[in-house]
Amino acid sequence: MKTFYRTENGQSCVFEDDANIADWPGFSETPVAVPDPLHPLHRRLILLGETDHWALTDRTMTAEQIAYRQGLRDITEQDGYPDNVVWPTKPDV
Repeated sequence: MKTFYRTENGQSCVFEDDANIADWPGFSETPVAVPDPLHPLHRRLILLGETDHWALTDRTMTAEQIAYRQGLRDITEQDGYPDNVVWPTKPDV
């Protein structure tokens, strides 16, 4: 048996010994790196989502809340992005 890996998600699949990788588009003979689910942009999206209620039209955000959300949006401008992100501190509500 041979193991091939889906290129889209790294999932392993077992094939017969005579399987040829050329016959299976979308597969690789070597393991595929799966994206980190907590890539900085994913983490940022989660953190912004957790504070979206601060920005509802019937609420007024504090300066600290505004700065926190802007700091999340600005992570891509950091010198260490994406490998060394300094995350802003979430203010107390």
